[in-house]
Parts: sequence; C-alpha cells; structure tokens
Amino acid sequence: MISDTNGEPGSQPSHARLPSLVALRCFEAAARAENFSRAADELHLTHGAISRAVRTLEDDLGLALFERRSRRVFLTEAGRKLFKAVHEGLGLIQQATRELRGSVRQAPLVVSCEPTLLMRWLIPRWPGFQAQHPGTSVHLVAGGGPVSFDAGIDLAIRRDDFIWPPSVHAEALFAEKTGPVCSPGQVAALFTSRSAQPRLRAGAVQLQTRTRPQAWQEWASASGQPLPTGKAQVFEHFYFSLQAAVAGLGVAIGPWHLVCDDIASGLLVAPMGFTEDGSRYHLLSPRAAGAAGPQAQLLAWLRSVS
Repeated sequence: MISDTNGEPGSQPSHARLPSLVALRCFEAAARAENFSRAADELHLTHGAISRAVRTLEDDLGLALFERRSRRVFLTEAGRKLFKAVHEGLGLIQQATRELRGSVRQAPLVVSCEPTLLMRWLIPRWPGFQAQHPGTSVHLVAGGGPVSFDAGIDLAIRRDDFIWPPSVHAEALFAEKTGPVCSPGQVAALFTSRSAQPRLRAGAVQLQTRTRPQAWQEWASASGQPLPTGKAQVFEHFYFSLQAAVAGLGVAIGPWHLVCDDIASGLLVAPMGFTEDGSRYHLLSPRAAGAAGPQAQLLAWLRSVS
C-alpha cells in the first residue's frame, strides 16, 4: 500500500510548492516601500488586504517576513532574501510582457487621463495629434489618482496631488493655474470693482466639488486673497461645478486648462485672472520615453499644445 505521505502521483512535495502569486505580488509592493498603505494604494487594494496577503505568505513559509514595531514594518533577513528574488522575478515578467506587447503590430497606446481634463481639454485638441501622427494608434481612457501600469495602462496624465512610487517615470507637462470664473452676465452680482483689482462680493455663491474639495483654499493661499465666506453649493464632479458657473449659478474655481476654451468662446470670464497654485500635470510612465516612438510623439505634442 502506498503511504498517504507520498500524495497523488506527479504532485509536488510541500517544500517545492510555489506560494500564492497574488500574495507574492502584495508582498513585493509592501517590501519595496516598507509600507502596507503605500502598497495598497499602488495595487488599488485595502490596507487589510495587503496585511492578510503578507500574513498568508508568512504562514505558508513558516517564518516572519516583516518586523512590526511602532506602527511601522521593517523587512527581516528572510524578508530581504525573498524580496530580492520576487522583485527580480516580477521585473523579468514585466520586461517580457512589454517586449511581447511591443511586438504586436498596431497595438494601441493606452493613455489614462483625469476625466474633466480629458473631456474639456485633451479631446477637443486630439484631432491635431491625429493629423500629425496618422499612423499612431492611441486609446484614451478616463481615470484619476494612482495608476497601475500592470492593468493595461501604458501612460497616464495626472496632477501631482498624490505621491506616486519611485519606480514611476514622470515628465512635467504644464503648471496648474486657477482662478474664480463665472458667467459674463453674473460679474456685477458676484464681483466688486471698487478697487483696481476686482474682488468677490461677500455673498457670492461658491461652486465647489467633492472631487477637489480644497480648490478654493488652494486658490486663496496661492493668490494671497482671503477665503470667501459666502454660501456654497457642492457638486459631485469638477465638470458639474464649471457647468453650473456657465449657467449663472455662482462662481467656481476654474483651472486654466479646463476653462480656456469656454473663456475664448465667451461662456465664462475670469475677472481676477489665474494664479499658479504650485502643482503641475505630468505624463507618467513605467519608464522614460526613447528618442522616437508613440510615447515620445505624445510627450512632444502635449508640451506643444500646453
């Protein structure tokens, strides 16, 4: 009779069995930053999911990979050994994947862009890129915040209002400039011109957005203007607050690139002008662009129209 310890024919002994690949990926991200929260942001998971994955891996191996103290984590000697192997292994897989994707003819370059910037600035100018590069296939998708280049995204246009991993390559595109904007017919009701510099009236309705709740505070700090104290109306997305300004419902904080077309067409005015708030938009990628190719073409074009 065959002993149960031999297992099924052809099965691997427990010491040769690979750990969960999902757990290894979570561990690699956590070990690279020595921070579970940053790993969760990078992989679009919760802190608890990263913690459970690491604990599963530690239970599977029978040893500790992190030393936990004072709400921080540090790699143990075993953790450093495993991280080196997993990091190199994932790097080889990513490199092979990039090469295989690059070998596919006419594979579109997938570019993620913050939704309102995509709708109000990038898409209206996109025919210009297509005219300059008719042979380059690009697929535009809406997205914001941290981006995972392992999920089918090749490039991302983001404002630097969050911290991206050191492994991400960033090319600066343009500075963010903001200012109060409103319908031309509402200027007298919302602004006073008793001084050389127009100012918001005390009762001006502020149009705010949940996706960028600090917009008014950031503008006040950057411009040196007092924070308005009027009534506020809050919208779910930036686009809605700008449309509300066009409709005459109040005054919104308008980033230049999101409102420049409306100002040129006369739908909006900016009585107080625009002020750089210290942030910038960047083109994010897993590696630097070469001297030629779709990524280099897109970067040069974005800078030319900014």
